[in-house]
Amino acid sequence: MTSLARATWPEIGAAPLVVVPLGSVEQHGPHLPLATDTAVAAAVAADAVGSLGGALLAPALAYGASGEHEDFPGTVSLGTEALTALLIEYGRSACRWAGRVLVVNGHGGNLDALRSAGTLLRRESRDVAWFPCSVPGGDAHAGHTELSLMLHVEPEGIRADRAVAGVTTPIDELLPRLRAEGVRAVSPNGVLGDPAGATAAEGQHLLAELVARLVTAAGEWRVGDDGRLAG
Repeated sequence: MTSLARATWPEIGAAPLVVVPLGSVEQHGPHLPLATDTAVAAAVAADAVGSLGGALLAPALAYGASGEHEDFPGTVSLGTEALTALLIEYGRSACRWAGRVLVVNGHGGNLDALRSAGTLLRRESRDVAWFPCSVPGGDAHAGHTELSLMLHVEPEGIRADRAVAGVTTPIDELLPRLRAEGVRAVSPNGVLGDPAGATAAEGQHLLAELVARLVTAAGEWRVGDDGRLAG
């Protein structure tokens, strides 16, 4: 039994590792669905659980902190404060019976909440950690990286004929404006990158790399003060 949602309480083993995908509902350009971050986080978590003996895959937390995308229709953001509170109460509750809780995060905007919640929960001696689904060298949002992943993970939701480049300036240079003005002011189509050339085969490779990193990191379980899992 690897699914928390499908288990009955007597089937829950002693002090299991609970793996929780965390995503968002936010615009991903004209070609990717609003639930892209959740879909990717859920795929990484699901593939990893099979290699983590006795781990349970929890239902995804599908909403996150996406205020920078709220100028686009469809985006629903809880905000950092509410998400922090949600993660804290989730950790406190689950750790009454779980040995460890691992949040697999698919959205960069959730990081402040994860750090705050992780710091507090670990100070309370709850063995909680989080892992970012980040791809080294990948573009920032709705570009080549995410389109490749989604072509592998959930191709039926893609509007491939609408995929166009957005702003390709390095994210570090864009951050001040993104924080001050939001994504739409920087990129009218919501894309931070260029989806050209994305393939399902590349997405399969990227997913496998993320899963391998997660499995290794969970096995070593080296957790920072803010809850981030090293690896």
